[in-house]
Amino acid sequence: MDLLLWGVLPYVSIALLVAGVLWRARYDRFGWTTHSSQVHESRLLRIGSPLFHFGMAFVVLGHVVGLVIPQSWTDAAGVDDHTYHLLAVSTGAVAGIAAAAGIGLLVYRRLKVPAVRRATLRSDHLMYTFLLGAMVLGLTATILNSTGATGDYNYRGGISLWFRSLFTFQPDYHLMGAAPLAFQLHILFGFTLFALIPYSRLVHIFSAPVQYLFRPYVVYRRRDPALTANRADRRGWERVR
Repeated sequence: MDLLLWGVLPYVSIALLVAGVLWRARYDRFGWTTHSSQVHESRLLRIGSPLFHFGMAFVVLGHVVGLVIPQSWTDAAGVDDHTYHLLAVSTGAVAGIAAAAGIGLLVYRRLKVPAVRRATLRSDHLMYTFLLGAMVLGLTATILNSTGATGDYNYRGGISLWFRSLFTFQPDYHLMGAAPLAFQLHILFGFTLFALIPYSRLVHIFSAPVQYLFRPYVVYRRRDPALTANRADRRGWERVR
C-alpha cells in the first residue's frame, strides 16, 4: 500500500495534470477560464478573493522552501532548527489562516448568493471539497506537529526527503509510510487536487497575460453625428475610412 500511495500515485497525479492541461490548451481554449461570477456579486468577492490568493501564494512558497530546500542548506546559512521552525510555523499559520478565511468566504458566497449558486458547476463542488480538505488537513498537521501531538517528528527528515526523491524517479516511499496520519492525508488531498486542476476552474493558474503586453492599442473614436444621421444602423464592425 505504501508503494501504491507514495511511489505510484504522485506520478499518476502529475501525469493527469500535464495531460489535462495539454488537452484543454489544444481542444478547449475557450473553456480555459475562471468562470468569473463578479457580475453577480462583488462585495464579498473583493474581500475573499485577495485573502485566498495572497494567502495561497505564501502557502505555496512555504511548501517550496520546506520541501525543496535541504536542511543542510539552511544550516549552512546559519539558520538553526529552532529559528527555522519558528519562522515556518508563524508565517505558515498567518498565510494558512488568511487562505482558509478567504476560501471560506468564497464558499459562503457561492452557497448563499442565488445567482452565484446557479453559476456553480459540478466540477466546482469537487474542487472546493479537495481544496478545503487539503487546507484544513495542512493546518491540522501543522498544529499537531507544533504542539508535539505527533511526537518528535521532523518532516524535513522524512516528507521532504521523500518529495525530493520523486524527482529522481526513485521514490523512498517508506519515509512517507512512517509519517503521521495528518501529513499523509494532507498530501493525498493535495495530489488529488493536482489531478483535478485541468478539469476545473483552477486551470487558470497556468495562465499569464503575456500577450496583453504586446497587443495593439484599442482606439476609441467619437461617432460623428453628421456622418451617421442619414445612415441606417447595422450590426457588427464597419470599415475605417
